[in-house]
Amino acid sequence: MRPDYDPHDDPPWAMQLVVRAEKADPPEHAAVCEAAATAVVRLLTDPRATEPDGEWRDAVREWEARRIRKVTRRARGVRWPEAEALPGVTVEHAGAQVRAFPPSPVSDVPPELAKLQVAGLDLAEAQEPGPVPEPPYAVIAVNPDVTITTGKAAAQCGHAAQLLLRQGRRKDVAAWVDGDARVHLTRDVPWRQAVKKAAVAVRDGGFTEVPPGTMTAIAWIVRK
Repeated sequence: MRPDYDPHDDPPWAMQLVVRAEKADPPEHAAVCEAAATAVVRLLTDPRATEPDGEWRDAVREWEARRIRKVTRRARGVRWPEAEALPGVTVEHAGAQVRAFPPSPVSDVPPELAKLQVAGLDLAEAQEPGPVPEPPYAVIAVNPDVTITTGKAAAQCGHAAQLLLRQGRRKDVAAWVDGDARVHLTRDVPWRQAVKKAAVAVRDGGFTEVPPGTMTAIAWIVRK
């Protein structure tokens, strides 16, 4: 049994994120992270997740009562339309396509998703950073002292966006969500300075790639 075993997290649940990653034209690292973060927020604010009779509401509540695990998978070729046929929310952004799916027990993932590869999604950075969106938008910074794959970084950005949605200042969050939940992954703000600005911080559970408790990502909202 893991030393950090939590009976309230048994059985574990996770939100599946699927990244379209074609061999001939793969997306860029930052675009995938930004799209993943936006996809998480759009799923969590979708009427299917928020309305009392929404078909995803119970699953989201059950998941958020546990550790908010996210699993990033990659799809190419025919696997992508197979994944898109399942209920979820797709975000297309700067050449990246990411689909978020309603959470479920990790032992009960749809077979169309379960067969998709989890490990090894590591994409190149863009030669030039993408443009900063018009406010309001969320800024996410990933810890530069931690080495993680694109798949892991996308999940961490999803965590940061989710924490911002749930814990951010109400007016800021409302403006951000109304503005389509745009996200900017920054590399321009020094990490220590970014930590001071952050409204939320992600500390990883340590299941993959980094030790438990590692601060992996932080986020805040820019209104103007």
